[in-house]
Amino acid sequence: MDGFSLQHGLDYASVLVFALTGALAASRSQLDIVGFIFIACLTAVGGGTLRDAILNREVFWVADPLMLGVATVAAVLVFFTAHRLESRYRALLWFDAAALAVAVPAGVAVALAEGQGWPIILVMGMITGCMGGLLRDVVCNEVPLVLKQGELYATCALAGSLGAVVAGGLGLPQELALLICAALVFTLRAGSIALGWRLPVYRSQPPRPGAPKR
Repeated sequence: MDGFSLQHGLDYASVLVFALTGALAASRSQLDIVGFIFIACLTAVGGGTLRDAILNREVFWVADPLMLGVATVAAVLVFFTAHRLESRYRALLWFDAAALAVAVPAGVAVALAEGQGWPIILVMGMITGCMGGLLRDVVCNEVPLVLKQGELYATCALAGSLGAVVAGGLGLPQELALLICAALVFTLRAGSIALGWRLPVYRSQPPRPGAPKR
């Protein structure tokens, strides 16, 4: 599988699964079918759009508008089936974990194809993975998953991107490096969801008695 077809396939997979999470978020907000399609498309293409704009390349869904069709079909599917889910929020979390595990390698693959250095590869992996979900949660008036206290989310994207960079530096094939990236992302995110893995968060300390105010 050549580099172009691989990154194209990753973009398609990312669009599909992120669109499902956007539609699930729309169902929790009780939107109409147009709202479902809007949120699904926003979530599906948000990260990749920012990535491509920063890298000054043609935006992926402009080059291939069928991407929007995939997101629309996903939105309509969820509109008619979401009520069958026992917990839409739980389903959203797991679909989002799967989407993150696809979108981060997609961002890494694009940065590699553009010949970028490792700092840009890390940033593009994180942007592609995190921005769609961030836009989804903000528009739906939810606390963004990426900003929840101690939640492993951006950390997963960073770890996966770093894993791909290290694997590439060791001379492993790109396909294997991206697979390692996806595995790291999903494992860490699944651990956060199912096992409660968290990062320590900042806790402010009360001032000592008599200490000057700052």
